[in-house]
Amino acid sequence: MGIFGFFSKEKKEALDKGLNNTRENFFSKITKAVAGKSTVDAEVLDNLEEVLLTSDVGVQTTLKIIKRIEERVAKDKYLGASQLNQMLKEEIAALLTENNTSDVSEFTIPEGKKPYVIMVVGVNGVGKTTTIGKLSYQLKQAGKNVLLGAADTFRAAAVDQLIIWSKRVDVPIVSQGMNADPASVAFDAVSSGVAKGSDVVIIDTAGRLHNKVNLMAELGKIKKVMSKVIPDAPHEVLLVLDASTGQNAIEQCKQFTAATEVTALALTKLDGTAKGGVVIGISDQFKIPVKYIGVGEKMEDLQVFNRTEFVDSLFAGK
Repeated sequence: MGIFGFFSKEKKEALDKGLNNTRENFFSKITKAVAGKSTVDAEVLDNLEEVLLTSDVGVQTTLKIIKRIEERVAKDKYLGASQLNQMLKEEIAALLTENNTSDVSEFTIPEGKKPYVIMVVGVNGVGKTTTIGKLSYQLKQAGKNVLLGAADTFRAAAVDQLIIWSKRVDVPIVSQGMNADPASVAFDAVSSGVAKGSDVVIIDTAGRLHNKVNLMAELGKIKKVMSKVIPDAPHEVLLVLDASTGQNAIEQCKQFTAATEVTALALTKLDGTAKGGVVIGISDQFKIPVKYIGVGEKMEDLQVFNRTEFVDSLFAGK
């Protein structure tokens, strides 16, 4: 089965369940916004703007969506309040398309880069290490040889947790323990990946944000030493964000995109929040593709983000 256009029934059910809180919250508000209205007038647009903002879509993205709907209503006088959901669905899908978010459904890596090096960044508590563990599992299920690097040496718990995941998923790990030089761990991990013929090397990094200068220096050093082994490593910088924190996730994205060149996003804990709209806002505001989403506790509940399935699930039955 090819990687495009395939989305299993199990994945679809997990996505629908994971987005249930967001969907119910979102559409209960929209229903109130258009109550008693037959046309999309200024009041409906004002109410819709409030719905999007309180769903953590974000100010910039909300204003963009409102403007587009306003233009559509002005152009076609026959568009009424009953068609608002369809208009919203189309505009959200269009935004995700414009922001290079793909419709890939399977866990895969680009050809010609072996090992493919992923540097994972994000603050403590967002589910970074768990995401690495689940991603390792999914890539291994896809037939890839994965190696982990425990370069978050600032906290002993982070190293220990990654070691537990490596045993659980049965993938090798390079670790030097707490307080080791993160760049040294990253260098050893990438070198080991080359020597072992690994397909993927995933490097965990420290997530403290209290001093952005130190963070930038540390991430820069890690990238520099990895490039000594593989000139274009890391091939991907994956920022992990907790979707349940809403606007805090957007602020963290600002911090990390200022500190390093983030190329992809993973949003966790969508199943436990009504703030799933943050996926739309972050993708639009930062022009960085959302690559993975977490929709549950099981290892299989880390999914490749598929924009079509996400929008369809968000608007399911509405």
